[in-house]
Amino acid sequence: MPTTWHILGAGSLGTLWATRLARAGVPVRLILRNKERLESYQAGPGLTLVEQGVAHIYPVGAETPDSPEPIHRLLVACKAYDAPRAVAQLQHRLAPHAELILLQNGLGSQDTVAAQQPHAHCIFASSTEGAFRDGEWRVVFAGHGYTWLGDAASPTAPPWLDDLHAAGIPHEWSDDILTRLWRKLALNCAVNPLTVLHQCRNGGLQAHPREVATLCTELAELLEYCGQPAAAQDLHAEVQAGDPGHCRQFFLHVSGRGQPAPYRNQLPAGLRLPGCRPPSVARAPSARRAGAPGRAVGVPRIAQRLRHALPCLPVS
Repeated sequence: MPTTWHILGAGSLGTLWATRLARAGVPVRLILRNKERLESYQAGPGLTLVEQGVAHIYPVGAETPDSPEPIHRLLVACKAYDAPRAVAQLQHRLAPHAELILLQNGLGSQDTVAAQQPHAHCIFASSTEGAFRDGEWRVVFAGHGYTWLGDAASPTAPPWLDDLHAAGIPHEWSDDILTRLWRKLALNCAVNPLTVLHQCRNGGLQAHPREVATLCTELAELLEYCGQPAAAQDLHAEVQAGDPGHCRQFFLHVSGRGQPAPYRNQLPAGLRLPGCRPPSVARAPSARRAGAPGRAVGVPRIAQRLRHALPCLPVS
């Protein structure tokens, strides 16, 4: 009997995955926040996926966290700052050796979830697909991209990748998923704050080459000090290329509404803005500022830039 995909987080990416898996005939269940959200969902026909202007409805089943059914495979599609708490609510339902696919940008939240769930098999994922919600229980597939998945502790690809192939979700199993996550973090740090500052889509950054070049230089310098030189390769060129998968309408929405921006929980624990050096970074003299020992090179400048660009950014 095929394993059910339980999906935690009915936002843009969670809905995008749920609808495509359901379209392929893969068993899917949404886990919604509470009874009120479940009733709201059940009052409608299901989830709507809009592709190239055409809408299709998929009657995906849904439940709340207190449902008694055990969970063997869980796609965690909520934001990084919500992921540890949201998964903890389901701890009593996780089967022994349950598979947790962690679809969060950045680094840090995955390690927190893995530490909280030591008996689960945690798989990291990084996606460049673009989607946004244009209504309740509706998602618009806005930018075709790619999803990399991997397990830093095991290079063996799991058999359930066949479900993604059947669903038409472009993907690849990576034996170096951490580099992929660092790269995605760097792209988000380069693109998202500048698009908010200039109120443009990522392609519009071509009109601001000096700012893009400066920020990419700082990010590349920081990645080098963090022991991630591969994640810094050709960063400037990729940002200037303006791949739609790296700019989400979500970021413009949260900045405009004063909601928590995702950066704080996209960074590893030792690299929270406004800027402690990562534990793995050597305390080289060139990596310090006068009066601020231990701060990694580039971080204070980036933090200051983000503060000016995003007043709602939680950097304390």
